[in-house]
Amino acid sequence: MQLYKTLTKQSYQYNPWKMLVWLLIAQIMVAFLGRSLGPLGVLIGEDFELSKAQVGLLPSSLFIGQALASVPAGFMVDRLGSRILLLCVAFCMGLSFMGLTLHSYYWLLLVLIGCGGIGYGAMHPTTNRGIVYWFEQKRRGTAMGIKQMGITLGSALSGLILLPMAVTYGWRPVLFIAAVLLVGAGMLSYFQYRDHEQAGQHEKQSLKKFYASLWSMTKNKPLLYVSLSALCLNGSQMTLNTYIVFYSHEKLNISLYLAGILFVVSEVSGSLGRVGWGVISDRFFDGRRIVILLVIAVLTILSSTTVALVPETTGFVTMIPIVAVFGFAISGFNGIWMNVASELVPKEKSGLATGFSIMLGSMGVILLPPLFGLMVDVSGGYTVGWLSIAGLMIIVLSLLIAISFHLKKTNHVL
Repeated sequence: MQLYKTLTKQSYQYNPWKMLVWLLIAQIMVAFLGRSLGPLGVLIGEDFELSKAQVGLLPSSLFIGQALASVPAGFMVDRLGSRILLLCVAFCMGLSFMGLTLHSYYWLLLVLIGCGGIGYGAMHPTTNRGIVYWFEQKRRGTAMGIKQMGITLGSALSGLILLPMAVTYGWRPVLFIAAVLLVGAGMLSYFQYRDHEQAGQHEKQSLKKFYASLWSMTKNKPLLYVSLSALCLNGSQMTLNTYIVFYSHEKLNISLYLAGILFVVSEVSGSLGRVGWGVISDRFFDGRRIVILLVIAVLTILSSTTVALVPETTGFVTMIPIVAVFGFAISGFNGIWMNVASELVPKEKSGLATGFSIMLGSMGVILLPPLFGLMVDVSGGYTVGWLSIAGLMIIVLSLLIAISFHLKKTNHVL
């Protein structure tokens, strides 16, 4: 214990970018496991004989767990710091996903994915708080973008590595090994990462103050609006992740392997977007975030409409740039969103604020993928579903414009 305190007090000696590396590694491995439900959904669906709507419930279960965990995790990380939570998150998610590979019951599959989602959701406020304390505002957008890149990079790696391996060896042993790797990465991050010395200087919240702070979050209109925007953006992002392989394979008659490559293209583009949007915000817009989210919403409208209207004869090569732009926009927004959520409140409440925002944002991931799958089951095609994403982005534009007006009234530049 004394050694831990000494190491924590010496945190000022550590390079922020080195600390970012360990946060990034943890984020990559959590996404590598959790977001594998997208590319592996085809194989899991075949194994359990699932409809498209039932496949859509797989990521929904993950994000139900995230929604349940995000606010308590924000409270815990504000009290305990990021370091110990990194270890807890890895064990929670890793053990849950190990368990889901060992049975053949659909209801238990959903329950264990939800348990894994608790770890998945707790990772966001855990790593976000580390970024807030280790980086100043004008460098925070870039740092947050790099950290958030870990989600799409981990997701892309799952499509690039886990899907081909699962086709050859089966999804169960492959997913089990991925879960073991997550636990190992969590232990490594725990031993190498250090909390910033200022992170423990604020008074710890009691439960009474915690509930008061949580209630104050609901009265913070900009935070509420950006969280509702994230609801639509998150749901659209997970819909793309869940159904791009189905869509490419079934409608465009692209092979399962090449359909998986399109999934990788969307996630790699999303990784570039998470860093790119952060750099653009920091260097060209002086740390302003809302304008970036507006551009992302417009690009998503154009991309989803294009995917909805392309003919069935469209080839793999033609789809690459379309999917790349789609992924760059809808899978690249998260870093900017996390910056906005954490910068609308004092530093010491950043964990709770991001947890609150993630809780609301997770509702979109819970609802939209199965609704999209239901649209496909009922209509027999994907057009209506992709156009519905464009409609959601119009709602996002309205919410972001409302945030801009509110911030101007309060002289808060963001």
